[in-house]
Amino acid sequence: MARTLIQLAVDALDFDASMALADQVAPYIDIIEIGTPCIKHNGVNLVAELRRSHPDKLLLVDLKTMDAGEYEATPFYAAGADICTVLGVSGLATIAGFVKAANEHGAEAQVDLINVPDKIECARGAADVGAQIIGIHTGLDAQAAGATPFSDLSDIAGLGLSVRISVAGGINQSTAQSVVQAGANIVVVGAAIYGAPSPADSAREIRQLVDTAGA
Repeated sequence: MARTLIQLAVDALDFDASMALADQVAPYIDIIEIGTPCIKHNGVNLVAELRRSHPDKLLLVDLKTMDAGEYEATPFYAAGADICTVLGVSGLATIAGFVKAANEHGAEAQVDLINVPDKIECARGAADVGAQIIGIHTGLDAQAAGATPFSDLSDIAGLGLSVRISVAGGINQSTAQSVVQAGANIVVVGAAIYGAPSPADSAREIRQLVDTAGA
C-alpha cells in the first residue's frame, strides 16, 4: 500500500511567517499547502519562493477556483505548484479546463467537494474528466457546527475511483489514524500543527501516527 501523505495547511497571511513554518515542519510532511487566505494575500511569488526553498516537497495551492479553470490555474502551475484546487460546485466545464492546465504542466488537479450537494455524483464526474485528487473538505464553519469529514470519506472511498482522496477538516492527533484507516491517501492538517507550541514536534507526532496507521 502506498504511503499516506501528510499535507500542512499554511493559512498565515504573513509571507515570512509562512516560509518559517514550512521550514520548521518540512522534515515530517509531504505536501506544503498554501491555503486560500495565504495565496490571496501573497500571490504567486510565495509559490515560487516555496518551490525554490523546498524542491523535494509537493506544493499545493488552494485556489478554490470557481470559474475560468484553465486561465486561473495556469500561472500557479507555471510557478511550480504540483497541485491546485478547483471547487466541485464550479461544474464540469471549469473542472475540465483546470485539469487541462494541470496536465500541460505535468501536475495534478484536486477537486474540492466543500458544499457540493451531491458529492458522489461530483466525484464521479470529476474523475471522468481526469481529476487526479478528490478533496473531502469540512470547512471551518461546518466544523464549528459539529460536522466532520468521516461520513463523506466513507462514501467517496466506497466508490473505488481511480483517484487519490484528500481529507481536511479539523484533523489532529486524536483523529489522524482514523482518517487513514477510513481510506484517506492524503491527510491535511492545519491548526493542530501551526497552532501548537512546537509545530515541528506536533508534525513529528502526526507523522508517526499516520505511518503507524498505514503500516
